[in-house]
Amino acid sequence: MKKRILSIVLIVALVASLTIGLAIGLTGCDDTPAAREVKLAKLDKTAVKIGLICLHDENSTYDKNFIDAMETARQNLGLTESQVVIKKNIPEGPACYDAASELVGLGCNIIFADSFGHEDYIMQAAWEFPTVRFCHATGTKARTANYGNFYNAFASIYEGRYLAGVIAGLKLQDMGYGEGGSKNNAAPKVGYVGAFPYAEVKSGYTSWFLGVRSIIPGATMEVTFTNSWLDETAEKNAANALIDRGCVLISQHADSWGAPTACEEKNIPNITYNISTSSKAPETYLGGSRINWAPYYEYVVNQAIAGAPIAYDYVGTLKTGSVELLPLGKNVAEGTQAKLDEIIEKLKNGTLDIFDLDSFTVKGAKLTELQLADVVTDDAFTPDTLVVENGADGLAFKESSKRSAPYFDLDIDGITLLMD
Repeated sequence: MKKRILSIVLIVALVASLTIGLAIGLTGCDDTPAAREVKLAKLDKTAVKIGLICLHDENSTYDKNFIDAMETARQNLGLTESQVVIKKNIPEGPACYDAASELVGLGCNIIFADSFGHEDYIMQAAWEFPTVRFCHATGTKARTANYGNFYNAFASIYEGRYLAGVIAGLKLQDMGYGEGGSKNNAAPKVGYVGAFPYAEVKSGYTSWFLGVRSIIPGATMEVTFTNSWLDETAEKNAANALIDRGCVLISQHADSWGAPTACEEKNIPNITYNISTSSKAPETYLGGSRINWAPYYEYVVNQAIAGAPIAYDYVGTLKTGSVELLPLGKNVAEGTQAKLDEIIEKLKNGTLDIFDLDSFTVKGAKLTELQLADVVTDDAFTPDTLVVENGADGLAFKESSKRSAPYFDLDIDGITLLMD
């Protein structure tokens, strides 16, 4: 669980005919009074029945990660196969509400959904079925909606991304880049295939790039977007385009095998996300990171069995086992694991901040303590919350300390966005 920053903004709209109270607490999670009275029954272990709603299926590395974690959690919790129901290929629309309703009809009393665009429809179901616990990954609204049975979760995956960037930086060094390297101190250019220009993606590629730069300070990066979470052809084409533009190493925040396949075909080192791609890209796969959702699944189920409250905003970390590195590929630089172990220890004990203000600039300037981010999301994504605080070694942008979902959406120097 994350350390919570206690600052409360309360907005109350008193309208007699209103059915949903608007009690909004920005600390949100465990200690804000519910907007309505919800009585969630303490569950006997044998009575637990879990529903999981997935945007795609196992062909998506993203959804496969959720599905695999659910099986791990099921086994760890000692639940039977019949106590888990998974609905796959559920789009971000009314079909999500329909799927949630069907799961309730099947007896599910804890329901998880895995995609950002599922949120409004899961909230609709949560309001309609107040005796069921609804959990949504990557969302932003639970802490302000305050339904009493609807919760958001994410993880400090920016730490995993940073570590994956270190893997990449060491490989670039091994390839001869960097001070004293065989390429005459040339500054390498890396590429990144992103899905959408959302904060979740920006936070990820920025932390990855900062990991690269922790090893090769002069590195630059180009980012392209496919505007889809899962489009293998577009992702492969995007990776090929970045390679053709001179990018010597590729990473991604997209959900197919497209980019790793392109890298394998052109012998370009690749950092992946969610699952190892070594089976199809054995020569170029270096490693990557993933969110392990099993600890969150287990946390929610155990809280329900205990009759205990569930945090409105849950952030899994390296310490909770929610942020993991994927197995290293066979062609990583020598000494990679030892370097990772050193950095992991710093991240776990709080002596390293990924977004330390001394590590990046925006339009040539450092951020200040007055930096705002869009934490209480509205339709205009208006920055509303101070997010710079004292860190381990000076000021730092504190990602995921104000809510679980990422809100770092700045374009830092050294990264070029290739927008259509």
